[in-house]
Amino acid sequence: MMLTASQLRAARGLVNWSQTDLADKTGLALATIKRMEKLGPGRSSADNVMAVQRALESAGVQFIPENGGGAGVRMAKPREGHA
Repeated sequence: MMLTASQLRAARGLVNWSQTDLADKTGLALATIKRMEKLGPGRSSADNVMAVQRALESAGVQFIPENGGGAGVRMAKPREGHA
């Protein structure tokens, strides 16, 4: 799935992380996070994109692919017993 800059910004907002928080959680440079959110993840390496996606998904974000209604993000429902 190809993520968009808007999805990254929205996902970060859902978990209330700053760009610095996301950089810290992924081990990436703050400049890399800023570039991904401005120009889109297509301008970054696949490893960097995966690091960001994994960090946000670990925090509960689900990325929704383009499905005719537009790409998006949402918070996953808590798993039973993990609320």
